[in-house]
Amino acid sequence: MENPKPSICLKLLVDTKRQRVLFAEAGKDFVDFLFTLLSLPIGTVIGLLPKDGMVGSLGKLYGSVKSLSSTYMQPYFNKESLLKPKATATIGVGADVLHMLMIDDSTAEKSFYYCDCRSRGQQRYCYNGSSGNPTVVTDNPEAICPHCISSINTKATFVHGSAAESRTSGEGGYVKGVVTYMIMDDLEVQPMSTISGITMLNRFNVRDVGALEEKVVHLTMEEGLKLLRASLHSNLVLTTVFLGTKEA
Repeated sequence: MENPKPSICLKLLVDTKRQRVLFAEAGKDFVDFLFTLLSLPIGTVIGLLPKDGMVGSLGKLYGSVKSLSSTYMQPYFNKESLLKPKATATIGVGADVLHMLMIDDSTAEKSFYYCDCRSRGQQRYCYNGSSGNPTVVTDNPEAICPHCISSINTKATFVHGSAAESRTSGEGGYVKGVVTYMIMDDLEVQPMSTISGITMLNRFNVRDVGALEEKVVHLTMEEGLKLLRASLHSNLVLTTVFLGTKEA
């Protein structure tokens, strides 16, 4: 039996007459997911989106790096650091949330490497920054030390500082989980309350309450990618993703 795909549940309040999402009610997971989008490096965003999903010329720039021969690259440089850069500000966001965009969980332990060249006779002692050289650390075991021109392949372990913080708090992520949040169609986020809900109905000049419909949806990897793409060029993100209505 296959494991179910990770998903996040949220409720939409839909104006059926205008076929538009007025706002969504969601918990911590969805808000953490939205805030995580802000931590994604541009290279990661471009790599996730389809070729026709990028506005402007960044897609061409990404393609140039991808196709450029390693002959023209510095020997210590790994192209993957540009094509698949790591998101560094996830602060304990759950792996299920991140895996919807196929992003590595930055709170997990990762492999890093440092230069451990100890040959004193050849003046190639780099370990712990001796001889005035700072310790060189990388996540690429094929990288070359700029000080002694040796491979940086001695394995170390790096634990993101936020991992300890998330274990201490027992919750992790960006926002607290005891609150229901209101997310507008343009992804504006605020705490949910009865007053805020009424205010939004007045803001959208809703006269026919009978035209409003509650719709429960689930954000999976597919919808997550659609949301990321829509957020780059639309103010009707939730409507576009969950109702299939394109911005005029």
